[in-house]
Amino acid sequence: MRSTFKVLFYLKKNAPKKNGSVPVMCRITIDGTIAQFSCKCDIHPDLWDIKSNRASGKSTVALETNRFLDKIRVGINAKYKEIAERDNYVTAEKVKNAFLGLEMRHETLLKVFAQHNDDFSKQVDAGLRCPSTYHKYCTVYKHLEEFIKTRYRVSDIALKELTPAFITDFDIFLRTEKQCCNNTVWIYMMPLRRMITIAQNHGWIVRDPFVDYSISAESTDRDYLTKDEIRRLLDLKFRRKSIELVRDLYVFCCFTGLSFTDMKNLTKDNLQTSFDGKLWIMTKRQKTGGGVQHHAFGYSEADYRKVRWYGE
Repeated sequence: MRSTFKVLFYLKKNAPKKNGSVPVMCRITIDGTIAQFSCKCDIHPDLWDIKSNRASGKSTVALETNRFLDKIRVGINAKYKEIAERDNYVTAEKVKNAFLGLEMRHETLLKVFAQHNDDFSKQVDAGLRCPSTYHKYCTVYKHLEEFIKTRYRVSDIALKELTPAFITDFDIFLRTEKQCCNNTVWIYMMPLRRMITIAQNHGWIVRDPFVDYSISAESTDRDYLTKDEIRRLLDLKFRRKSIELVRDLYVFCCFTGLSFTDMKNLTKDNLQTSFDGKLWIMTKRQKTGGGVQHHAFGYSEADYRKVRWYGE
């Protein structure tokens, strides 16, 4: 809905100067909210036209006063458009403060999120953070960007304007528009929670929009493959070698207990002969950084090169 916006000039007749002139005031009205300030210029009441809210006549004083007031009006209109495009809502006080140079620095959600992702990317390149976590942050950023555009019809939203309703609406957006299950929503909410923590630590936001929001992961029963099912999977013939490779890598993880990420990072250097004369996979889990040993079931090095596992 379009805002009602009006700029009005009037005289403050209850504060006359010794020479009889009175201060000219400016009143900004937006959707019922009012803010007013002194224009820092004076004029005699006889030179003021109440109907047009401008100086009357063609005297030098009248022409200079009207040019000065027109300049103020143009500046206020520009600030109004700027705030309307940047923020979710506009008030008379915000426009007044912006025009007078009293506007506080308002960080926006996507701006802070983008900066966070840029810093996180550098940590990934330095080997300090996990690439999959970075991709998760990027995914949540894209979902937030789409949500803000479709729901609020703006390109970004000021952090101080985030409310509990914003959080619950984003939750619904993920469940309905993106068809995310509860656990995925729970995972996606954590990066947004991180942005709020960053904002609070920098003093950009006082109220916590997550105050009334609660979500937790739901326990799920994971199916497992039996020995016969794995055998049938091994015996399957595929027309495409790429699919066969995917099958082999999956079975490799089944027998070693490696996660996909750990398997992806595996190299020949991780294959070491242990005290028992058998090959072991010596590696550290990427997620936790903790040392984990994976027994390789005593297969030959040729079996490792093929990444094929048929053992009993």
